[in-house]
Amino acid sequence: MKLLLTDSGVRNASILAALVDLLGKPIAEANALCIPTAGYGGPYGDPGGPWRFISGQTPSPMTELGWKSVGVLELTALPSIDKERWVSWVQEADVLLVNGGDALYLSHWMRESGLADLFPSLRDTVYVGLSAGSMALTPRIGEYLVGWKPPTGDDSALGVVDFSIFPHLDSDPERSMAEAERWAAGINGPAYAMDAQTAIKVTDGDVEVVSEGHWRLFDPAS
Repeated sequence: MKLLLTDSGVRNASILAALVDLLGKPIAEANALCIPTAGYGGPYGDPGGPWRFISGQTPSPMTELGWKSVGVLELTALPSIDKERWVSWVQEADVLLVNGGDALYLSHWMRESGLADLFPSLRDTVYVGLSAGSMALTPRIGEYLVGWKPPTGDDSALGVVDFSIFPHLDSDPERSMAEAERWAAGINGPAYAMDAQTAIKVTDGDVEVVSEGHWRLFDPAS
């Protein structure tokens, strides 16, 4: 997959240009599947959050960008659906738009549904994550950010990328750079802190920060 891991959706022209570059065609010619699942997880999940994400009623632009078509893929429903049907839906999509919410709840259901098993085969698919939708692809989210507790009992996510993400930098006192530094000290690997105007673009293993805001890389190896 080609990845665009955003903090708060497609918030500015730079992130939008990165998305179009990954798609290789205009947004109006691309078919999207949105995945609202993470919005149900965690202590602050409620039914209104997934609806706002699906309907484009949030300040984090994702589904409302002008796609050719938008469908909904609810991961918790997939185990009860014929696998060949939903796999074909994923394979036919140009882009997966993945909601924020709880990253460990999302990564759990990506595994349980079988979607995570498909990822290596989706070479031309663009994955756009929003906050937890981005964090779910990292090796760990860090104990500081754990909400929903998975059956494994730890903070491990899917490990599609080799870095972790501290989202919503400077959005409130609990997301200050000082808090990001404390969080990164427990990650023991590369980690990015980023704000609402920042995204991370990953193509064939190449990592590029796309930002009109503030971000920082914590790398214990440097």
